[in-house]
Amino acid sequence: MDEKEILHRYLRLRRAELLAKLDGLGDYDVRRPLTPTGTNLLGLVKHVASVEIGYFGEVFGRPHGLPLPWLDDGAEPDTDLWVTPDETRDQIVELHHAAAAHSDATIDALPLEAAGQVPWWPQERRDVTLQQILVHMCVETAQHLGHADILRELLDGTAGKGPGDPNLTARSAGDWAAHRARIEAAARAAGPVSSRTPEP
Repeated sequence: MDEKEILHRYLRLRRAELLAKLDGLGDYDVRRPLTPTGTNLLGLVKHVASVEIGYFGEVFGRPHGLPLPWLDDGAEPDTDLWVTPDETRDQIVELHHAAAAHSDATIDALPLEAAGQVPWWPQERRDVTLQQILVHMCVETAQHLGHADILRELLDGTAGKGPGDPNLTARSAGDWAAHRARIEAAARAAGPVSSRTPEP
């Protein structure tokens, strides 16, 4: 497997894992904000799709033709990070698939050293290669997958890739509660609890 295939494989895996975070949840739970800044699962999927289509489309002169009104000049800030009532879950998932297909076509068509330009980056960093953008999107997707991991665990306790994930220690619900309590006790022993610390 050559370098491009390796990077592309990692990107495809992270995309699939991000979409899998929606599985088994209702429309409210995939949309609901779970952090003070409004982070939500379906918004993360919308954001990653929007970003990916820009990096593998506009950057390499390969227009995608998909309407992304939340990225238009004058659009309300951060509307790529949440889903309005008139945007359906199916539409966002389909956008993610369409962005991936367009990106895959760009990746397949161009060599790693192909030149592109990122118009929204500072002038001194705008000139890039396909290799740089592949690495950038692997990191970007993995970062938001990490956010999604935490959100999903907060919603229903599903951690990692679900039951049987070899990266998670096999513990019962009671064992996980005891493990968490042990970590909480260690944190409290290290210093005073801040007045800003929410109770678990």
